[in-house]
Amino acid sequence: MNVKRKVDLSGGALRLVLCLCCVASGVVPVVRAAEAWPQWGGAQRNFKSDVKGLAKSWPAGGPRKVWERALGEGHSSIVSDGARLYTMYRKGANEYVVALDAASGRTIWQHEYAAPLLPKMDMSYGSGPHSTPLLAGELVCAIGTTGKLLCLNRTDGRKVWGHDLWSDFNGSRINVGYSSSPIAYKDTIIVQVGGAGHSLMSFERRDGRVRWQAHDFRNSSSSPIIIDVDGETQLVAFMHNEVVGLSPEDGRLLWRHAVSAEWNFHFNISTPVWGEGNLLFVSAAYGMGGRVLQLARTGDGKTAVRELWQSERTRVHKENAIRLGDVVYASTGHLGPAFFTAIDVKTGRVLWQERGFSHASFLYADGKFIILDEDGTLGLATPTPNGLEVHARVELFDGTSWTIPTLLGTTLYLRDRRSIMALKLG
Repeated sequence: MNVKRKVDLSGGALRLVLCLCCVASGVVPVVRAAEAWPQWGGAQRNFKSDVKGLAKSWPAGGPRKVWERALGEGHSSIVSDGARLYTMYRKGANEYVVALDAASGRTIWQHEYAAPLLPKMDMSYGSGPHSTPLLAGELVCAIGTTGKLLCLNRTDGRKVWGHDLWSDFNGSRINVGYSSSPIAYKDTIIVQVGGAGHSLMSFERRDGRVRWQAHDFRNSSSSPIIIDVDGETQLVAFMHNEVVGLSPEDGRLLWRHAVSAEWNFHFNISTPVWGEGNLLFVSAAYGMGGRVLQLARTGDGKTAVRELWQSERTRVHKENAIRLGDVVYASTGHLGPAFFTAIDVKTGRVLWQERGFSHASFLYADGKFIILDEDGTLGLATPTPNGLEVHARVELFDGTSWTIPTLLGTTLYLRDRRSIMALKLG
């Protein structure tokens, strides 16, 4: 195992020094919400930012590029504490968790570890890593392609604790690689593992000891979320054959609803979307597509689950979905053409579909969607009742781009399988 350290104080040096001093003293730096993206999906895990002041359009050549550099193989998205960026990549049989200076893209530290691919793993969709790191207190926690969980010190990349989810706990091995992103709850880190007795596991953030482990569900590639159901905090996980609600305190099963993929593969990938009216949108890449579940606490303290609708027209493959008001937006389709789709969350009715982007991941900020499709096209658009009003678009990458962008202030950070860059959108 090798930890390489490199400190760079160019560009935004004062902010970086303050953050380093805070972390070194055990104090987590306080940054505005618009300057932090601590986990998969952003601060609220819903792919939304409260940033204002984005440009309404771009020049023909696209937004101003702040920096660009080579990185390495991987689909992990980028998380940030405001001064640094954290992500993962692979070279050969080794994987890396890396911290970059947000202002310049230069490497501050990287933690290298051996992660040889296992027999019969299918890397035709990219060798990963696929999961996104989590910033939790003084730690950055990351899970690699082969299920290795590492929690590292954010200041210098030293290993604090770790587990091999597949070997240590006999978790569900996914042939295309582990993809689920960890989530923080109070002083714990919760991850999907799969397998008998430990489908989901909670670890003490401080030292990695098991807080709880529960259930026999087979794992999937989706990432869990935490929701509030009529005053009760619940952990929602979209597993291989069901979507479930658990107590994040002790792992107790609160409810379960069968939702299986059509094939015997892990195609429950997209993250569930929670919103007003206690409505939960979940969508599988194959099988029965998308559906909405309505949750409600009952008089005896249990959770009732009612499926409002299901539609094969609302299949979301590996991309994310965002809810605005009573509409869910997502790139729908699987092996064939992709449509950017608007779905009435209460009825499942498709309001409109656009074909201007291929399979696309996106985020929402300042009343606009920032869209990156798998062909490397970056777009700026506003959803309207009649369709997607595209304000600007630019061919940005020439490689496969499956990683959702990250927005910090008015700076957008993006990567494809080979490189990473920063663009100014103000």
